[in-house]
Amino acid sequence: MKLGERVKKIFDVILAHNELKAEAFLEVLIGKKPLFVCVIGTTETAKIPGISAAGKYPELTDYTPPADVELLLLGRCKCITGVPVTPEGIPTPALITMSAIKLANMPTIVVSGGLKINPRVPFLDLGGKPGGDIRAGETVQNAEEILCRAKIAGENLSKMADYLVVGESIPGGTTTALGVMLAMGIDAKGKVSSSMPNNPHELKIKTVEEGLKISKVEFGALAKNPMKAISCVGDPMIAAFAGLVHGAADKVPVLMAGGTQMGAVLAVINAINPNVLNNVAIGTTRWIITDKSADLKGIITQIADVPILAADIDFSRSKFEGLRAYEAGVVKEGVGAGGAAIAAMAKSEGSITKDTLLREIERNYERLIASK
Repeated sequence: MKLGERVKKIFDVILAHNELKAEAFLEVLIGKKPLFVCVIGTTETAKIPGISAAGKYPELTDYTPPADVELLLLGRCKCITGVPVTPEGIPTPALITMSAIKLANMPTIVVSGGLKINPRVPFLDLGGKPGGDIRAGETVQNAEEILCRAKIAGENLSKMADYLVVGESIPGGTTTALGVMLAMGIDAKGKVSSSMPNNPHELKIKTVEEGLKISKVEFGALAKNPMKAISCVGDPMIAAFAGLVHGAADKVPVLMAGGTQMGAVLAVINAINPNVLNNVAIGTTRWIITDKSADLKGIITQIADVPILAADIDFSRSKFEGLRAYEAGVVKEGVGAGGAAIAAMAKSEGSITKDTLLREIERNYERLIASK
């Protein structure tokens, strides 16, 4: 069977960008054992009203990432009651990720870039602190230290599996990602996605421009200084995620599981060591690549020749309104949902499909939410 034929035949995966490289990357993953790594962090930026839909009240965004990873490892949350939901009651994408890693029996490790509330599960602490409000500048105090420690972690984690799937949970992360990209000269205005159906581009741009102005950073001024870009207008997750990929991708393939935030991570790695990107792909969801209010491909093509894969997850036929809402543009991605789904399909050599995944997600949804 020719390269790609097997992929097209058995996987519910969309080859969203750079199709030949995407096929080749996915072919390498078939039947292999992944390690899922979830990088978490929090910032004061997420508490700006209207920036994030990660919590009903902005101050509760500190609890969203720890609750997400508790769900992954325990099947329930301990630091909050129930599971993280949007103000409309739409559940966290961690439900998708949890279902994928459970079906595929995928080992999972949590890495903290910087948190206010620690999860009540084991996690790898990189010594970072929560990010500040980017409107004040100097949001990440020790970006370089976080990245260096994460690189060491990535090098060692790469010895534990055939490849890594790295996801993230950080409320308000598309805004800080926009900040890093603009500081590094990537035209991402109006291109980052949102967890809300009405993408608040103007608010995000205004917030980032305030941060760039107070930091005295013009567009593209930090193209070769990614650590300063993260320090001024980024978040601790970006530093941790970039370090993990930098350390691991030299040894094993890395599937960067996320949406438009991956543009900021990719830009940082590209500035530090572009060679490792030959072993990297982005894994996201169909909702991100069909999102008319964002442009993942338009961001990535400005940075590096990296393929994009998308899990063809479809909730339109779900019996639960809370899941069908994803089809209306709510949430879309997060906690590595798309990448975890792709890895589950690849590990199972196609026996895990979008339909089996939906059934598992619905079972977990009913257990955690509908039964309440």
